[in-house]
Amino acid sequence: MIVVTTEHIHNHEVVEVLGTTFGVVVRARGIGGDIMASLKGLVGGEVKQYTQMIEDARRQAMDRMVQNAHAMGGDAIVMMRFDNGDIGNNMSEIVAYGTVVRTRPIG
Repeated sequence: MIVVTTEHIHNHEVVEVLGTTFGVVVRARGIGGDIMASLKGLVGGEVKQYTQMIEDARRQAMDRMVQNAHAMGGDAIVMMRFDNGDIGNNMSEIVAYGTVVRTRPIG
């Protein structure tokens, strides 16, 4: 599956637009992570526990988006984007979304 953030795929022609696809992940921060984040907030610096959590959530959201695109019969996703938001005080929602297309190589 080709996934791009652009409208066009180099050396490919879009022959059919199949619709939108998305993958959603909601992750809860643990109390241990919140304590570490609070301590980091006092001294500054990267909160590696949260960075890893967000990286993992983005990967999982992308995987789900690609699975949905496969189920729709697509071979590529164009205009892929991420969005995120908070749910309550300790949960984050990560969404990966884009447009599912069928393509063919040019040339």
